[in-house]
Amino acid sequence: MKNFNKSILGLFALMFMVSCYEGIDPISEVDPGPDAGAPMITIMRPANGLEIQVPEVITSTTIQFKVEDDIELGTISVMLDGVEIASYDQFVDYRIANEQFVYDNITTGDHILTISATDLVGNVSTTSSNFTKSPPYTPQFAGEQFYMPFDGDFTELVSVMAAEEVGSPGFGGSAYAGSNSYKAGTDSYISFPTNGLTLGDNFSGAFWYKVDATPDRAGILTLGANADDRNQGMRLFREGSAENQRIKLNVGTGSGDSWNDGGEINVAAGEWVHVAFTISATETKIYLNGMEVNTGTLSAPIDWTGVTQMDIGAGGPTFSYWNHKSDSSLMDELRLFDITLTQNEITSMIAQGSQKMHVNFNGSYTDNVRDIEGTIVGSPGFTTEAYAGSNAYKGAEDSYITFPTSGLLGDQFSASFWYNLNATPDRAGILVVGPPDTENPNFPNVQNNRKSGFRFFREGGPSNQVFKLNVGNGTADSWFDGGAAATIDPTANNGWIHLAFTISSTECVVYINGEIAKQGEFTGVDWTGCDLLSVMSGAPRFTEWGHKSDQSAMDELRIFDKALSQTEIKALMF
Repeated sequence: MKNFNKSILGLFALMFMVSCYEGIDPISEVDPGPDAGAPMITIMRPANGLEIQVPEVITSTTIQFKVEDDIELGTISVMLDGVEIASYDQFVDYRIANEQFVYDNITTGDHILTISATDLVGNVSTTSSNFTKSPPYTPQFAGEQFYMPFDGDFTELVSVMAAEEVGSPGFGGSAYAGSNSYKAGTDSYISFPTNGLTLGDNFSGAFWYKVDATPDRAGILTLGANADDRNQGMRLFREGSAENQRIKLNVGTGSGDSWNDGGEINVAAGEWVHVAFTISATETKIYLNGMEVNTGTLSAPIDWTGVTQMDIGAGGPTFSYWNHKSDSSLMDELRLFDITLTQNEITSMIAQGSQKMHVNFNGSYTDNVRDIEGTIVGSPGFTTEAYAGSNAYKGAEDSYITFPTSGLLGDQFSASFWYNLNATPDRAGILVVGPPDTENPNFPNVQNNRKSGFRFFREGGPSNQVFKLNVGNGTADSWFDGGAAATIDPTANNGWIHLAFTISSTECVVYINGEIAKQGEFTGVDWTGCDLLSVMSGAPRFTEWGHKSDQSAMDELRIFDKALSQTEIKALMF
């Protein structure tokens, strides 16, 4: 009976299956065709060029990627700095893999994330993303309380706080400095609470800006209390035409508001423009590229009552009623200050925006921009009689410092530093970037190849040291020296003097204490073989004429990737 029941149930089940599939075409295997190529890999995070700057020595980062193949994926390997940190060989969708995880061991320095994918027939693809974990940020300017470089994320580096994102704010894909810039985009912006800012009678902001005139008006930086009036906080915004956009500032004084109609930016030029505004107890000022374009008067100091939020890239909820909504322009290097910046401070900030190397010699030979240590040759030292900070470099016989030139060399170049002259020996190299002179019969002990790079040095007598610049264009060298303006009398008790020189594609200029000492036409520098910067010596690549180590003192050495103007050089002196 039991067996009979099972047979009946099986018969009914078979009849049911036949009935259910009646009318449905049978499944046929479809040939996917030949494998057309290797998998495609897209790395979403970390973005190429990302700079992570947090207080922790070791931090984490999100790794997110997508791999696609036309037939079927086989394996995926995730490598960080050559070490495998994850692998995959099982996939929910055999053609597409979307993966994301957090990796916790990100140390200070440069890193390479590499993802390799192999399909079932052995085709291999590899894609990489370069990113950096930088040391914690230290404010660079007096009164600086807020800094956003926008290099791949929306983190403010003084507080190390991430912005709140409204809509879908993004990045510009190009930058004035660093690897990226901020682009708010339609109906999008970022916000910060103001409780981390010092809001007083004195307040300033500065940033680099590449204007997009669509839409024809937008908020840029808004700190308002409510949408009903403009009597509190401030609103920096733009409006105008497709040809010109005017930067304006509105400030609330409690019982009213004050207008500063600023100045215009030419849209067609498509250039990065430095925008700065300052607020004091009595007036506001707007600067474009370091030049003051307008001043507004205040009947009373700015009133911050009820201002709890700062919106960047839009008018936000408190200033959208005249259509000053989100901005599609590019913004970079945003800084806020709890002081009223002077024009000189703004000009100096602009100059330092092109700074690629800075050594302050405060007890170390560290390049604070690239976070690398100089290589010590001999026994250089320090002196507490510094121009700035606690120490300065003090030269010694047969002693100097070298740095790699990576990141320093381009079509334009400038150097700036403070210098306290010791005329013994009577000649010395000060800054040298030159190629090895392998054709010299006494190489490597004697070198003097001047066809590439530059040599900044001094020579003369006990009462007349002349500062000279020699620069190579690839086939020959040019001299920029001589004359009273380029000469210092060491017996005149000059103390600290400021020295600078600039190199462009058209001229070279030498400055002493901000004044032009020598200037001449030039066709452009060649950097072939120039992998080494010598500081306070001609050695090892400019020694044939005895321009070896300098026993003078040096402080606040800065290298720039542009030919600084005289105004910028003078600003660096203060």
